[in-house]
Amino acid sequence: MNLTELSIEEFLAETASSSPAPGGGSVAALAGALSAALASMVAKLTDGEKYADVSAEMKEIAQRAEKLKDGLCACIRKDTDSFSQYMAALRLPKESEEERAVRREAMQKGLKTAATVPLETAELALEIFGLSEAVVRRGNKNALSDGLVSAILAKAAVYGALLNVKINLGGIKDEKFVADVTARAEEMRRLAACREREILHMAELSAEFE
Repeated sequence: MNLTELSIEEFLAETASSSPAPGGGSVAALAGALSAALASMVAKLTDGEKYADVSAEMKEIAQRAEKLKDGLCACIRKDTDSFSQYMAALRLPKESEEERAVRREAMQKGLKTAATVPLETAELALEIFGLSEAVVRRGNKNALSDGLVSAILAKAAVYGALLNVKINLGGIKDEKFVADVTARAEEMRRLAACREREILHMAELSAEFE
């Protein structure tokens, strides 16, 4: 099933079903894609003579936002695929020691993939903050709230993705991999919190949400 080809109602129904996928990782990627889409929208609405001095910048922002949106859409699919990969490893035979060794290796590979995909989601979502900030600062003032929602969703995408990173790290035996990813994840978490707070602080409209 290609999740990104589903209607909104179909995606929600699939998420709400008893199937474990799509789960939090795919939903975090969707939040990031929506964040990027909003940044693109505000940039495209920032046109005309009133915004002539930022027209070139907004065109570039729209292009970058579209690219990030597409990347995050891909992560929606990748996250579910990585879960399927791990589940396939669990179903491998385990009668002999050789089979158990093959199964353990496949499970470890699956867990690493399940951790690195949401890490990619978080990294892409972090890039949106620069675009959100630009459209909040210099974008169409009538779309200010949309720029702020973009920043809020970017943080949700980062946090949601990193929670999925963390839960998958728990089963990984490679200590160096776990340490490296944990350090990267913590830095991204800190940065996302800081960037969202900074962007919300720019607008009086969002003062009570800081």
